[in-house]
Amino acid sequence: MTPAERRLHRVLVVDDDPMARDLLAELLEEGGFAVEMASDGVEAWRRLKADAAPFEVLVADWMMPGLSGLELLRLVKGDGTLEVLPVVLQTGRVDREAMLQGIASGAYYYVTKPIDREMLLTIVRAAAADYARYRDLQEALQQGLDAVASLVEGQFRFRTVGQAMAIAGFLSQACPEPERTVVGLGELLVNAVEHGNLGISYEEKSTLLSEGCWGEEVERRLCLPENRDKQARVTFTREPGRIVLTVADEGCGFDWQRFLDVTPERALARHGRGIAMARRMSFSRLEYHAPGNEVTAVVELPSARR
Repeated sequence: MTPAERRLHRVLVVDDDPMARDLLAELLEEGGFAVEMASDGVEAWRRLKADAAPFEVLVADWMMPGLSGLELLRLVKGDGTLEVLPVVLQTGRVDREAMLQGIASGAYYYVTKPIDREMLLTIVRAAAADYARYRDLQEALQQGLDAVASLVEGQFRFRTVGQAMAIAGFLSQACPEPERTVVGLGELLVNAVEHGNLGISYEEKSTLLSEGCWGEEVERRLCLPENRDKQARVTFTREPGRIVLTVADEGCGFDWQRFLDVTPERALARHGRGIAMARRMSFSRLEYHAPGNEVTAVVELPSARR
């Protein structure tokens, strides 16, 4: 990713300490981000609600007078128009209990004090990439057909990331909250391609992301002779009171239990939050089947929630 491309990512930094705020802004700008600043949580909340052009990442200090970073996070996650905005909490509190408190409120990205430049840029880039994928999924969702609302059953096969995202946008139109469903369904379908059929492990992805060649490696593996005929599939079934989506790939599976929840360790990592985020915001239930190359997601219909 070039600096010019990264500059498209608009970041709001909020910290009541002017020196800390300026340092964060300087480091992020050097990393290619377009940075704007707020001096406290109240000003940040006003900016988030008022600005016509959306911010793509919010970096907030945990401890601030008035409206703290954690309280600001809860406002963001409780707002229907802002809930998908990635919030990076900056904190000196590295104890597990404090981080779990933040994770429970929707904080999936952390940077610890004193600030390490490379870690800061890595985490903010990961958050920006997640938001960019969300925006792409929203575009795919807009291209879905209204007729899918009458879909009762169907199976779709795909082999590329582009096909996965298009199908996620299409099928999510059949769900009662498509904007939420498309985030999780897109994650499951893209995982089926990247980690399932192409066999890219968590550790390999960490290395590829740090080297900036993740996308190129996905394209390279798609063209390998052993992968050319591999397909993933998603089955859609409308049942009384619910929609059932089953995603399967031709891979060897993985240890899915490690990824069902965001742990403090995962909150400090470059990636690996997607399944937990999908489970939290997109589905009523998410269940993997051994050896991990098949997953069932359930979306309850409004009548079943009463």
